Amino acid sequence: MKFKLHINRGLVILILILATNASFAQQDPMYTQYFFNTQTINPAYTGTWESMGFMALARQQWASWDGAPETYTFSFQSPLKNEKVALGFNVISDKLGFEKRFGVFADYSYMVRLGETAKLRMGLKGGFTNYSNNLVEYTLYPGVNDPFFQGEIDNKFRPNFGVGLFLNGQKYYLGVSSPKLLQNNFESNYNNYSVQAEMMHYFISGGLVFDLGENIKFKPTFLTKAAWNAPVQVDLTANFLFREKLWLGGSYRTNDAIGLIAQWIFNNKLRIGYAYDYSITKLQNYHNGTHEIMISYEMRFLKEFVVSPRYF
Repeated sequence: MKFKLHINRGLVILILILATNASFAQQDPMYTQYFFNTQTINPAYTGTWESMGFMALARQQWASWDGAPETYTFSFQSPLKNEKVALGFNVISDKLGFEKRFGVFADYSYMVRLGETAKLRMGLKGGFTNYSNNLVEYTLYPGVNDPFFQGEIDNKFRPNFGVGLFLNGQKYYLGVSSPKLLQNNFESNYNNYSVQAEMMHYFISGGLVFDLGENIKFKPTFLTKAAWNAPVQVDLTANFLFREKLWLGGSYRTNDAIGLIAQWIFNNKLRIGYAYDYSITKLQNYHNGTHEIMISYEMRFLKEFVVSPRYF
């Protein structure tokens, strides 16, 4: 499906896109359910489940808008026989118009106990990104022949690596990470056109769980995102857990959106979550919101293994 820029509406939308990119300068995908998808941005989160498991997430941003961002993520993690070490990997597909990013990254974490329940994990991430952008597919204004919209940016392999720290107990966590430490430029095969498609991003996240009663818990969390030459963006969420089965809550992303979050837990193994974002910017006039679906499953092979509730 072609990303067509119509003269009237297209000009307004293009200006809004440029304004949004200028404000946040952010290429890494964003997630409303970030507190259950931390491994994609912090390798030290690997192993926190204390079991083998996977997570899949699909995010359709700005629904009903041709060329709107689409993100698909698959993550896997597992502890080794040495409980201090855990391994994992992430596969991320991110698309905006004809601009596509496909990344594969492996994760390694090492855990140090700081007390009876407190654990500090140190993580490393390494992998590559494949970036492509077919410039000739863009439909320009009639009579316009822009030499920069010729050829295709197509780099099969761009390696990168990242680091992270993750401190957690049963009812709290704090993480610091930079998943991509290298800044990569992607160049086209025509006229030496280039774009800075990978920038260094920095993340700080945290959360707490409070008991409000026998069957109700309250979990506030935050995620702070920063990139060079861009203002800091903060995600704030407040979720309630009912009978260790149902999460319900809301979210706020500075200068961007508010949202609703729900997740159902089946036997502490299978989790299915849904989130909806409603834009609080002028972009709200051009789309039908953002939808995000997440599913995760933990494989526990030992029946005698005592399962502790997992809140993050």
